[in-house]
Amino acid sequence: MVAFGKKLKERQIQEWQGYYINYKLMKKKVKQYAHQIEVGTQDRRHVLKDFSKMLDNQIEKTVLFLLEQQGLLASKLTKLREQHDALEEQPEISQITELREAYRGVGEDLLKLLYFVEMNAIGLRKILKKFDKRFHYRFTDYYVKTRANHPYSQLQQVFKHVGLGAVVGAVSRNLHELQDRQGSYLSIYDPPALPLQDPVVDLIKAAVDRLTHSTNFLNFMAQHALIMQEELPAPVEEHVDEERYHFMSLLLNLANTFLYMVNTYIVVPTADNYSTSLGAAATVCGIVIGAMAVAQVFSSVYFSAWSNRSYFRPLVFSSIVLLVGNTMYAMAYDLNSITVLLLGRLFCGFGSARAVNRRYISDCVPLKIRMQASAGFVSASALGMACGPALAGILQTNFKIYKFTFNEDTLPGWVMAVAWLIYLIWLWISFKEPSRDIEENNSPHASSSETAESDALEKGVKQPLLITSEEKQEDDEDPEGDGSEEASEEFRQPATSIASAYRLLTPSVKVQLLIYFMLKYAMEILVSESSVITTYYFSWSTSSVAIFLACLGLTVLPVNIVVGSYISNMFEDRQMLLASEIMVCIGILLSFHIIIPYTVPQYVCSGLIMFVSAEVLEGVNLSLLSRVMSSRLSRGTYNGGLLSTEAGTIARVIADATITLAGYLGQSRLLNITLLPSLLICVSSIVATCFTYNSLY
Repeated sequence: MVAFGKKLKERQIQEWQGYYINYKLMKKKVKQYAHQIEVGTQDRRHVLKDFSKMLDNQIEKTVLFLLEQQGLLASKLTKLREQHDALEEQPEISQITELREAYRGVGEDLLKLLYFVEMNAIGLRKILKKFDKRFHYRFTDYYVKTRANHPYSQLQQVFKHVGLGAVVGAVSRNLHELQDRQGSYLSIYDPPALPLQDPVVDLIKAAVDRLTHSTNFLNFMAQHALIMQEELPAPVEEHVDEERYHFMSLLLNLANTFLYMVNTYIVVPTADNYSTSLGAAATVCGIVIGAMAVAQVFSSVYFSAWSNRSYFRPLVFSSIVLLVGNTMYAMAYDLNSITVLLLGRLFCGFGSARAVNRRYISDCVPLKIRMQASAGFVSASALGMACGPALAGILQTNFKIYKFTFNEDTLPGWVMAVAWLIYLIWLWISFKEPSRDIEENNSPHASSSETAESDALEKGVKQPLLITSEEKQEDDEDPEGDGSEEASEEFRQPATSIASAYRLLTPSVKVQLLIYFMLKYAMEILVSESSVITTYYFSWSTSSVAIFLACLGLTVLPVNIVVGSYISNMFEDRQMLLASEIMVCIGILLSFHIIIPYTVPQYVCSGLIMFVSAEVLEGVNLSLLSRVMSSRLSRGTYNGGLLSTEAGTIARVIADATITLAGYLGQSRLLNITLLPSLLICVSSIVATCFTYNSLY
């Protein structure tokens, strides 16, 4: 694999090479600083001052060239505006066509300039990360704060592309006006926004969105899937070969995601009744619900590895296992066996193919619709989470066919078995396996996490600028260090085991995984014990529990629309992260049974606050996780998507086990005992976030 420095150089626009930040020079300087500090010829203050000055000079060179190019574009647009005004008086079709082509040419020049700014921004982040990693010093925090907040900041030109917005608007507006609008007098500024058909405008918009990291609804939804784009932009859009993309295959993957989430939550409203009918305690429902998550801990790994070779076969295997598991779950009632019930749920967990679904979207869906496909993945999950309990509430009947009983306890199993049988037939008929030789010729994204933009920004602002011999040796092996630009193949290989993946986790990544663990734990406690708690305190029926859980699931999409379309454009991700954690903590505190009697409004309102805040937190958390995670975790079997899935799955397993163990102390104590670990983990995650807050810039 090619090192970042060489990849950056290869993607530079040739005629502008002298105006990019000199990434290679700055790498050499970082290594020189390390040597000088080690032999004692330089002190920390001199190194910080010298490196800051070099960065200032590099940024100034880039910004001045950027302003010069903006001026050239503005001059071209002014001349084109004069021609446009003349055409309005005496319109001619041939001249209008020529003018549109001229505006497209300016648009293509603008696109090049946006790529120029983006590559410099990425290079700057990388070198700041390298400095912090080498010296264990939060230089990034100091440099960004002192430069970005200054009234004459040049750094803002790089990160906020000040002034380019006016050029983008001029090109878009004029191309829009020159289109045949069939007599319409609306402009791009009038609601509703009219679609722009020109491909140049689409490319510009995509480049601006990527550069600003703006999070519209689709972006915010896609963050939940942890399926991100490539780190470095390409001057020309790279298309996935059409032979690899098949719409029906994508639809089958989304259907698999939906059905699996329905399968997970359809048993929640009736799990306690089913357990008691088989002679177990009602709180054994925690084990019944959690058995699926236990198996998923292992299935995620082998499905992730299997998707390196095939997509069709693991989906077929998943469908068959889920068919068998649901049949066993349904038959446990007539066999009067809690063992068969638990084995059925374990089988269902072994059929979890979410890693395959993610991998298919990441590898086989074209870039231009990958964001929509990722958002579809999250929407399918949310819809399945809502439909599962709702379907359980509908299945309120009781009859027998031969020796098989069909009632509210067994029908979820029978219905899902039939659903997976239909899905298996549909899969066998319609799925198209992507060509593996074509895929190998492309650079796979594996399962989903965006490559790193910041790897190590922690470890103490007051620590001395010294490196140990072990760290020096590690840096010498770094392919982005001095010398050859060719990366060491061994060093750049993806992680080959959970242990090697864990060693790549920086403090920032560990904190984000802790937050993900916390939110999944809190949500699982709320959902899994809802049937037992509401029956004990409020005497709710199965239908009432199903309606409550379905309403919780239905909040996912509206909340994400509001956050993704509005709130995320007003606040930074790290601000939303901390605020969401605090709201989850408030929801947990309000859920405790302290005031007697415990009321329905208290339970519903506190649960809603906790659940909605956790949903917001999940999107922001996965977005930040994709930014701080090592690029070696963006591909291979043991990737960032697998790690986050494992963290969430383990949280669910522990939460369900906590419910069952707490049940031995009596249902009157169940609520407070299960909420206490949620509160402690939530407070710990808030404290950890505060310590790593500045590294999440």
